[in-house]
Amino acid sequence: MDRKRLAVRELALIPVFSALICVCAWITIPASIPFTLQVLGVFLTLRLLGGRKGTIAVGVYILLGLVGLPLFSGFQAGAGALLGPTGGYIVGFLLMGLVYWLGEPLTANRILACALLFGGLIVCYAFGTAWFMYVSGTKGKELSLLESLGMCVFPYILPDALKLAASELIASRAQKILHIKAF
Repeated sequence: MDRKRLAVRELALIPVFSALICVCAWITIPASIPFTLQVLGVFLTLRLLGGRKGTIAVGVYILLGLVGLPLFSGFQAGAGALLGPTGGYIVGFLLMGLVYWLGEPLTANRILACALLFGGLIVCYAFGTAWFMYVSGTKGKELSLLESLGMCVFPYILPDALKLAASELIASRAQKILHIKAF
């Protein structure tokens, strides 16, 4: 009986953390690639739910936005948002989850868990930048890798590193409050 309750509780946390990512996406500073708190939401989701459930929560967030709920930054939604210039970064959040999930045996160590999250962020940057370059190229606006990195990655490294540090502080406290044993 107790195991069944735990499963139901864990299952109930997935949409809660999908909603957290939504709220974090809405907190935005407009730019060519908007500054949002989405990455913070994804970091927290993965740290508190673990790789499998966290990746599912990120997937739920993406699917809900894909079907038309205005959950992405700037209240965007639908396939147009995912196929637009910044859509690769949204899909990259799912890749972050997969990286974390694959390395989950290492997450008992907080430093290694943060390294996994940062590694996932690098994968997100790579996929998102490649997509950004592809979409820009199809619109007749060829950009070099360095130009794309200058627009899409370099300005975000420090803020995202601060979000990673903040997520670790928040997650360590929230774990105790929510009685979650993800790390």
